[in-house]
Amino acid sequence: MCHMNPRTHRPHSAVIPVLLALVLALAGVVLIPRISSAATNLVTNGTFETGTLAGWSCSAGSGAAVSGSAHTGTYALQGSPTSGDNARCTQSVSVKPSSTYTLSAWVKGSNVYLGAEGGTSTWTSSTGWAQLTTTFTTSASASTVTVYLHGWYGLPAYQADDVVLDGPGGTGPPPDTTAPTTPGGLTVGSPTSSSLRLNWSAASDANGIARYDVVRGSGTPQSVGNVTSWTATGLSPSTTYSFKVRACDAAGNCSPYGAAVSGTTSSGPVDPPPGNLPKHILTGYWQNFDNGATLQRIRDVQPNYDVIAVAFADAVPSQQGAITFNLDPTLSSRLGGYTAAEFKADIAAKQAAGKKVILSVGGELGTISVANSTAAANFASSALSVLREYGFNGIDIDLENGVNAQYMGQALQSLRSSFGSGLIIAMAPQTIDMQSPSFEYFKLALAIKDILTVVNVQYYNSGAMNGCNGQVYSQGTVDFITAQACIMLKGGLRPDQVGLGLPASSRGAGSGYVSPTIVNNALDCLTKGTNCGSFKPDTTWPTLRGAMTWSTNWDALNGNQFSNQVGSHVHSLP
Repeated sequence: MCHMNPRTHRPHSAVIPVLLALVLALAGVVLIPRISSAATNLVTNGTFETGTLAGWSCSAGSGAAVSGSAHTGTYALQGSPTSGDNARCTQSVSVKPSSTYTLSAWVKGSNVYLGAEGGTSTWTSSTGWAQLTTTFTTSASASTVTVYLHGWYGLPAYQADDVVLDGPGGTGPPPDTTAPTTPGGLTVGSPTSSSLRLNWSAASDANGIARYDVVRGSGTPQSVGNVTSWTATGLSPSTTYSFKVRACDAAGNCSPYGAAVSGTTSSGPVDPPPGNLPKHILTGYWQNFDNGATLQRIRDVQPNYDVIAVAFADAVPSQQGAITFNLDPTLSSRLGGYTAAEFKADIAAKQAAGKKVILSVGGELGTISVANSTAAANFASSALSVLREYGFNGIDIDLENGVNAQYMGQALQSLRSSFGSGLIIAMAPQTIDMQSPSFEYFKLALAIKDILTVVNVQYYNSGAMNGCNGQVYSQGTVDFITAQACIMLKGGLRPDQVGLGLPASSRGAGSGYVSPTIVNNALDCLTKGTNCGSFKPDTTWPTLRGAMTWSTNWDALNGNQFSNQVGSHVHSLP
């Protein structure tokens, strides 16, 4: 947790270069005169005058060559973002190593981005044609580079034309233009009153499958990650739904959709939320260490907290991906000999009072890595053992040093299958981790959306960030919180899976503390459209899950202001 973690009072150092890169990228918007016609253009079909997207791959079928409004000639690229897709169009180009290139394009629309993967990027918003340009140098081993254009989630369509990559031509391998095979064997079953389980056979591709897209009825495609089973949730009882699936590779090539298959939900009331939690919840982290905050036993945690996340699990050095848990001996001693038996009894007592206690994995200093199948299996089996030993209700993923969506998703699916449907799965990514559904943490959340309980993003130790409207907001304001949460709400997560994470006191984080009033205003803005700042979302999300804080200990030291004021407000939401 990039909140004040054991034995440190500094923000996560890894955030600084990421934010610097983001600021530089934002500062890189340059409007310049058109490049000379003498420029060498390594891009295929950069003018789109073929009337097609030959050479280009666009995510989720979001691109088209359109006529009537081109910058030059007849045709231009048009990308149409949705709430879950930013209409990213890419092309792999052969280049030379250690060489400098200039990439440019004429664009118009809201929040249009141009860049090269592993290089630089730039963006602008313009109602008329404006030229973007950026320069980058390839690595010493580079043979190809992927250039891209994209818009922003939920914003109107953008257009691009006259895309130019100027520099020495390469002799690298030809770009991948071959689509995967179509996934087959789709079945729709395991009905509940609000969900249906989909299973299909894996597709094949010479360069590997990157993701599968699922379409329900005539809706928009939803990326579900590199999995072959997925649960559609939020459905109505006694209703028939049809689904179809396609496969896509890393180059953006997608197979045709397979045949549509239907399934019918069962009758009866909508299933209760995972873990039988209240509609709106307050989550607090409990510190298994002493860093100057009030020392607490689990029994001492304030009653307004619905979910108590015990921080943190420990890595098992001899077994990759495996976790364990032990009470910190220093904490135990300073609490007068707090034993494991008392700890377990306190958990049971909280559960008897209707609370849930989960185990958090990671933190700023956490070293747990799940990056292959063996580590995923070790994580799932060891987590199940620890949860059962202590009586935890679930697990929280707070890996601030990187997460692998594929293998952590595999581990969590396995854990849930063994533990049962009551397993609570929470996440606490940093703000930067949830800026785009293409980021690993966001990909993980979407990949396990069918079993995910809540994502409580840490809206602190962040600096300035892009909001869902493309504007930059500084942390510590209502606008920062609401515009960040909006990215998740429009990026594919259900409102009941979104929580707002803030420090309980100014000592609980390096930066980003706001008063309980600001937290409550953000909750009101998102759920009711009231008490907003300058940014007001174009819709409301009344089922937003609630709020989280680091930590119950810092809250206690601060007079329980967070749990008393934010907690009571969360529980009063409609």
